[in-house]
Amino acid sequence: MNSCQFFAPHWGNTLPFDPFCQNVKAAGYDGVEMALPFEEAARSLILDTLAKYGLQWIGQYWQSLEADPDEHAQNYEMYLRHLCAARPLFINCQTGKDFFTFEQNKRLFDLADRIAAETGVKIVHETHRGKAFFAAHITREYLQQLPAVRLALDISHWCNVHESLLENQVEAVRLALSRTDHLHSRVGHPEGPQVNDPRAPEWAETLNAHLAWWDVVVAEHRQKGVPVTITTEFGPAPYMPLLPHTQMPIASQWEINVYMMNLLKDRYQNAEANSDLATGGPSRRG
Repeated sequence: MNSCQFFAPHWGNTLPFDPFCQNVKAAGYDGVEMALPFEEAARSLILDTLAKYGLQWIGQYWQSLEADPDEHAQNYEMYLRHLCAARPLFINCQTGKDFFTFEQNKRLFDLADRIAAETGVKIVHETHRGKAFFAAHITREYLQQLPAVRLALDISHWCNVHESLLENQVEAVRLALSRTDHLHSRVGHPEGPQVNDPRAPEWAETLNAHLAWWDVVVAEHRQKGVPVTITTEFGPAPYMPLLPHTQMPIASQWEINVYMMNLLKDRYQNAEANSDLATGGPSRRG
């Protein structure tokens, strides 16, 4: 059994969907993470094309924009039921708002639990700036009170929010890692949610910090015999820095994401990496 399954983000793609999927398959991904349009023809085209290339699909909800809690909950349910109807592998939600109260956000988590129970589609919740799980210490409080909640961990956001590599958030991070089912392998830093290029040597310490966190999640899932899903979600502008005046990206989003996939495949799916993980601790390689 492979320790991980890898997914390409549709976010940032500028190609028609068929050649995009062709590239995803050729690169060695297992599937795509993306939202799904409501328009029937566009929806069918996406699902048919994924099936054509034998690609799995993680449903993505990111449209948590409404400031009014009632309107927010209404649209949240509409989007989730729409995604569930297309039977994704599971749904990753950017749930809630950072300015909602605990009870207002809890209403959404409870709603997601009910929809998942009714449809049989698993729903996980992403750690993301601006959403309910925008910070490590806040997420810890939610997880302690909502034991059924499972995470899509994009810890890059927390590095940015806390302006650190989370040295002072050890207990919150440990709890989050234990509740994680899906990873976004973007590398953040104290002053931003995405390093400009994880291949650059100046980011080695930052990359290794993220690898150590991901190691824990992969090791725990391997012990349970369950693969971890990973989306290599380095993003386009404005996540990707641009050169002044020309507004050209300083690196290729696609190349970085494929690099991250291959880095993690090597780390988690070759014999040496498996031996490291079997010890129960991070190898700190990379």
